[in-house]
Amino acid sequence: MGDMFKVKVRKIGTSLGVLLPKRMLEEQGIKEGEEVEIGILKKDKELLDKVFGITKGSKPFKREKTDRMGKLA
Repeated sequence: MGDMFKVKVRKIGTSLGVLLPKRMLEEQGIKEGEEVEIGILKKDKELLDKVFGITKGSKPFKREKTDRMGKLA
């Protein structure tokens, strides 16, 4: 898998598109008219909350039960 980088979605005519950075094109040897496969990863805070349970701005984890040593962790 190649490097990850951010791009903005832009209006191109009646469609939307992205511009690929020149550095990436040169590193990958991509030429005009060549077909490439592109994966899309859109950040979704709600999905991140479900998957990881903690996101920026959330309250710290607080253990409700004692551990095996009888102490609150």
